[in-house]
Parts: sequence; structure tokens; C-alpha cells
Amino acid sequence: MDSLKTLYHAHIATLQQRAQQVLARNKLDAMLIHSGELLTVFLDDHTYPFKVNPQFKAWVPVTQVPNCWLWIDGVNKPKLWFYSPVDYWHNVEPLPDSFWTGDVEVIGLKDADEIAQLLPAQRDNVAYIGPVNARATQLGIASGNINPKAVIDFLHFHRSIKTDYELACMRQAQKLAVAGHRAAKEAFSSGLSEFDINQAYLTATGHRDTDVPYGNIIALNEHAAVLHYTRLDHQPPAKRHSFLIDAGAEYLGYAADLTRSYAAQSSSLYARMVEAMNAEELALIATLKAGVRYTDYHLQMHQRIAKMLLKFELVQGISEEALVAEDLTGPFMPHGLGHPLGLQVHDVAGFMQDDQGTHLAAPAQYPYLRCTRVLQPGMVLTIEPGFYIIDSLLAPLRAGRFSQHFNWQAIDALRPYGGIRIEDNVVIHTHRVENMTRDLHLA
Repeated sequence: MDSLKTLYHAHIATLQQRAQQVLARNKLDAMLIHSGELLTVFLDDHTYPFKVNPQFKAWVPVTQVPNCWLWIDGVNKPKLWFYSPVDYWHNVEPLPDSFWTGDVEVIGLKDADEIAQLLPAQRDNVAYIGPVNARATQLGIASGNINPKAVIDFLHFHRSIKTDYELACMRQAQKLAVAGHRAAKEAFSSGLSEFDINQAYLTATGHRDTDVPYGNIIALNEHAAVLHYTRLDHQPPAKRHSFLIDAGAEYLGYAADLTRSYAAQSSSLYARMVEAMNAEELALIATLKAGVRYTDYHLQMHQRIAKMLLKFELVQGISEEALVAEDLTGPFMPHGLGHPLGLQVHDVAGFMQDDQGTHLAAPAQYPYLRCTRVLQPGMVLTIEPGFYIIDSLLAPLRAGRFSQHFNWQAIDALRPYGGIRIEDNVVIHTHRVENMTRDLHLA
């Protein structure tokens, strides 16, 4: 933990510098960052799983405890009021004593309602950053200082550039996710159901289903054509064709987000297409560099999808350029190339061009792309091209003016396989790209 302690110390110093800047720019004295509160299920007496405010866990690796508060002024040591009540009904976290607590002043909070008496009395010029506006109002925070857009935009933009501590956490999250993916592949090879494959994944990562950063996508056969398939059938299909797993893990609040696709029969056209997609994904990653806009790589991937359509004779008599220009590749890859990754799976500021929040939307042809940023050293992104057989998206092609160029018999034969997605998590460095996923030898 000594190395993590050193990295965290530098991380806090960076966050303190950012805090000084944003407070000075907005003429504020401090930020009051709330971990969040439990939300009770409607007409019931139990709560939803707790999800911490990402801006809170950016400062401290406290991800499971509601009713905590951070006081940040950019100069003094961050002050954490840590909720640790007397409670015999529920598990109570003791006051933390870990690698990070030397850089934070930790104060116990026995009663959630006592925070009003414990906070500094002067709060007229304090920004509340958190999910419960009513609580901020009760604490005397002015309405204009509750999640002020200028402050949020600044914090989000700079969160895109990861500190060395954050990268270390994300590499650990990769290790957990890779262990899960290997267990899931073995479970698929053993003929297990989607539900049981998911259980194997969770066991290998040490996560509960409420701990994973997003609902695991465990899709056999045609289910792989549902981009966010999360149903988890309990019975295995009569015949196995394919397996797509999009599943992540979390370490100290930081996420991994990995996807792999596997063929049940190595001699199938689908198997050859998986191999080709894997090669194209790696080839694209090899071209990533700082200073280039992410949208350029999304367009490049559509050119690579066009090449695959021609290579496997799913399309004939039309050029790669025309396939992309006429958006004939779009129905086969209807999502974006990837997205920023960090404290959130779909991390913030993908469209922000500066820390004033200047917005650049996704291109009209590709509305689901989640990032239009120019790549900078320290950014972490997913690269996750896909190829799917989705009837609702292919129907206009069948009826359109280019229909005769498509080999519909071959395309229809791929329907039982659903689709392909390959996803790695990469770090942009000044003169190189780090593929955190492949560095762990996940094929």
C-alpha cells in the first residue's frame, strides 16, 4: 500500500490545485461534497442499492457509505465527516484507517442530522455538489450554489485527465475484470446458461451483482444483437452458436469495462469475423495518438467495418468509401466507437471542449457516439467496435436502393449468432498508447 499511499498523496495535491482554481474562478469559499443518501423503495421499507456521488469518490475511496460529507477549500486538508452510527440492524463501517486517511481529516458522524451543527457556520458562499438538493437547502446553501453548472463543468472536464493514482486503480480494476472474463469464457465452453455464466463471473471478480459498475451483458446466440442485453436466461440454448460478454469491475471506485465475443464452432463464418474484428480493433488502437479528435477514429472504424463487409462478401459491387458515405455500415455498428472511462463507466465530459463546458455534439450521422474530444495524455477511453445483425436496422437496407449489393442469404445466416463486440480500455500517453486490457493478455 506504500506506493498507493504515495500516489494518493499526489492525487490529492492535484485535486486541491483544481479546487483552488474553480473556487477562485467562481468566487466561492468552499465546496461541500455529499456522498449521497439512501433512497427508499416506493411503498416499502427497504432501500435501493446505494450508488455514491462520483464527485465524492474522486476525493476519497469511500463508495458504500451514505450521509458522508467533504469540505473542500483547496488550502486546508480536506475534511471528511464519515457516517458511522450506532446501529444493530445494519452493518456499520468503522472510521477508516487506510493508505489515504493521512491526507484527509476524518471526523465521525454518529447521526446524519448532526451535520448541520458540525459544518462551518458560514455557508453563504459555499457550493453544494451532490444528489440531494433538498438537503443542501436545509443546510442553508443558496439555490444558485447547488450544483452550479460552472463548477460542475470545470470538475468534469479536468476529471478526464487521470492522475497516476487513478490509473493505478483502473489497472487493478482491469485485473479483476480479466479474471471474471476468463471464468466466464470457461463457463461458456462448459455449456452453462447465461445466468450461471454470470455467477461464474461474479465469483471470479469477488463482486456482488450490486457491486459491478453496470449490469453485466451475458448474451448467448441471437441475444448478442441486443446491445444492452441483461435478461440472463436460466436455461442454456439447445444449440450454442456464440457468446458475447460485456462486463466490468470496480476498484476503489474506478471502473473497468471489457467486452469479448466467442464462437462455439471455430470453423464458422462468425468465428472468422470475430478474428477479423479483433484484428481491426487492435489495428485502430495502434493509430491512436494525442492531438487527434476521437470522432476521427469512429469514422476510421466505419471504414474498417466496410472492409469487413467486402472481405466476407456480405456486400458486393460497391466501394468502401461509398459504404461509409451512404451510411451503409451504420446499421451494422449502430453505437459509438467507445467512451471516456473512470469513476463512471460512461465517464463525464465526453463532449466538453474546455473547462467552461463548451459542447461539441456527436456528428448527425453518428448520434450515439459518446465522445468528441481531442485526445490528450492522461485520458482513458474504451475502444469497442461492433458488428450486429439487428433486423429493425437492416430492414431499411433491404428495402432501399442499395439492397441488391447485399448478400442477404449470408447476412441472414449470421442472425443466430447475434453480433460481435470487442472492447479494450486504453490510456493515452504523450508518445504512446497503453492498452490496459491486452497488457493482461486477455485474448
